[in-house]
Amino acid sequence: EFKSTKIAFERAAETLDAVFHALRSGSEGGDLRAVQAALNPLIDGVFRSPEAVAALLRLKDSEEYRYRHGIAMAIWGVILGRQIGLSRHELEKLALGCALCDIGMTQLPPELLDQAENLSDAQRRIIRAHPIMGADLVSKSAHMDIQILGIIENHHERMDGSGYPRGMQGAEIPLLARIAGMVDTYDAMITPRPYAKARTSNEASLELLDCSGHQFQEALVEQFVQAIGLFPTGTMVELNTGEVAIVVSQNSTRRLKPEVVIVLNRAKDRLAIPKVVDLAKQSIAAEGERWISRELRSGTYGVSGEEFFI
Repeated sequence: EFKSTKIAFERAAETLDAVFHALRSGSEGGDLRAVQAALNPLIDGVFRSPEAVAALLRLKDSEEYRYRHGIAMAIWGVILGRQIGLSRHELEKLALGCALCDIGMTQLPPELLDQAENLSDAQRRIIRAHPIMGADLVSKSAHMDIQILGIIENHHERMDGSGYPRGMQGAEIPLLARIAGMVDTYDAMITPRPYAKARTSNEASLELLDCSGHQFQEALVEQFVQAIGLFPTGTMVELNTGEVAIVVSQNSTRRLKPEVVIVLNRAKDRLAIPKVVDLAKQSIAAEGERWISRELRSGTYGVSGEEFFI
């Protein structure tokens, strides 16, 4: 499932890249139904194995961030949407809207897009226009849905009115846009970029919880963390024993006790044969109890989680 999802992810990113490139070049973006068609296998993957899809998103790199970020947003949105019981039709709208959230960036000066700091007030106003510009672009496409436009236009609005472009509050913000705004923030936090180090999944989840109730809807944050786990599949962790492991499966009732594969011993030497341990069902009498002491960034101790999934 991980391998097939990775192929589908790359195809979807390439499709979105082509649409963005066409718009930036001043030509027509093409039929956005191609983007929806490319997203459908990823939606199917969430229904079959959300953990495999989440693992892929945790392991992606920062290359071509804007296009990959849009597809990642779509998948995180579908994972949350499925968790709260949205219909397949609603999930397809949510996925497409998330993928297109930054399409308005194609109309901005390229030099602004990678400038992380020291933006002038005028530059900030230009960047904050991208949701409206994006919705305007997409509104010209055939077969476009009003809910998708709502996602694009309102994904930077926040529950307490601190967002933009209109400073909407609470229930004024459409539900799908509330979801998009939250997963946009989460994916940006866990993705390494030239001007920002990636946070661990646990750090990002805790920050979302800190923002719960004012920037993001509390119930949505809680359901998202419930869906992905405090230590999502694909994350690398250090156990209380000093061993290093990769999370490979969630425990739906004991979120701090997932199944892991131990890859380094307590001396940080690689095991010849990785050891599978279900932290919720471990043999404590034989080896003592293991638990997760902290999450590690990929590459720590020379280990990358991706090698163990592929």
